[in-house]
Amino acid sequence: MKSQFIKRALYIWLIALATAAIALGKNIYSGTKTADSKYSLYKDFELFADVLSIVQKSYVKEVSPQDLIHGAIYGVMDTLDEHSQFLTSEEYKEIRVETQGEFGGIGVEVTIRNKYLTIVTPMEDTPAFFAGIKPGDKIIKIDGEGTDKLSLDEAIEKLRGDPGTKITLTVMRPHIKELLEFSMERSFIKIQSVKDAQILSGNIGYIRITQFQQNTAEDCKKIFEKLLPQATQGLIIDVRNNPGGLLKEASDCISYFIEAPKLIVSTKGRLSDQNDELRSKNKSAVKDLPLVVLINKGSASGAEILAGAVKDWHRGILVGTNTFGKGSVQTVLPLRDGSALKLTTAEYFTPKGININDIGIKPDIEVQMTEEAEDKLWKFRSTKENKSDAVLDLSIDPQLQRAIDILKGLSVYSEITSNETANKT
Repeated sequence: MKSQFIKRALYIWLIALATAAIALGKNIYSGTKTADSKYSLYKDFELFADVLSIVQKSYVKEVSPQDLIHGAIYGVMDTLDEHSQFLTSEEYKEIRVETQGEFGGIGVEVTIRNKYLTIVTPMEDTPAFFAGIKPGDKIIKIDGEGTDKLSLDEAIEKLRGDPGTKITLTVMRPHIKELLEFSMERSFIKIQSVKDAQILSGNIGYIRITQFQQNTAEDCKKIFEKLLPQATQGLIIDVRNNPGGLLKEASDCISYFIEAPKLIVSTKGRLSDQNDELRSKNKSAVKDLPLVVLINKGSASGAEILAGAVKDWHRGILVGTNTFGKGSVQTVLPLRDGSALKLTTAEYFTPKGININDIGIKPDIEVQMTEEAEDKLWKFRSTKENKSDAVLDLSIDPQLQRAIDILKGLSVYSEITSNETANKT
């Protein structure tokens, strides 16, 4: 009797789901003709209900209907790409807080790459950053448990936890034979997206953007307006180890230097409402100031949008190493029980129509960082006390040094050519 009741309840639930799915299906498949167009997804709903009913009745342990439904949804998402995931109500709350720059955990941006749980970048001033985690590290174990069978959302859930709780990561690092182990305490994470804004020697402006979150573009604008009157030789925008964030914030940030209505980035998906263009709305953009953008393997998503727009419009020079290569767009779709789907719905393209997914963006001038130089720079950033006013140590940052040399060279060249022009007249 109980199983009959459960089965009937599941049928009612599935009918409601089918109604919603049909409405969604009309949007997804409207106007699309495929070889499978006659196949109806809904004829298998009865089979699905039978499976759930059997599990409820005969499985060795009692399982709640919600756990079964959520498990089924996890299964669906696992058949998609590594960026699509199911978010429980708690995870959904966390991801909304994260875009505002405050959340709990160890402070890493992770993805699945070549079947490994891979660090895109550790966020600065977080437990992972201070522990020595680096972009490109592959997490083999979390607290002794292998990650090879974990989905991305399961791995993220294990990485997060209450502030003060301990976690140990076993990591495989490129070019190092033995596995590395890092222990740290989780903490409350608050990200400061704009750092180290200052004038360097030779009247060169410098700003480092660690992530694109709410109000990043507005913060950048305020700093640009403060720095640029003094930055007569040019500006360096540092997006190394910037994992991205909010697409619009990255677009608005670089629009300060690219005049309206030039294209910054476009997105293309299966649905017409996923096809979009973000263009500069800045009619008074700063067009003549020389720019250098610093990039590396930890520059992803929004950081690549910024770099791609600079490169395609020949607005500046990219210096460093190849970027990470994340060119897909995820949309968070809330569900009725407070959970949500984080679904890949589109890919983004640079102004020239280039999709950099899994490829990345090549710098105009490649400057490698040795392991020793990276370690020194990491340590410098993690120990200096007054970050906003500290003088950058160029001896441990060859990429920044090359950027400065480029801007000084451009300034000298500009002065020479302007003198030649004046002499001719």
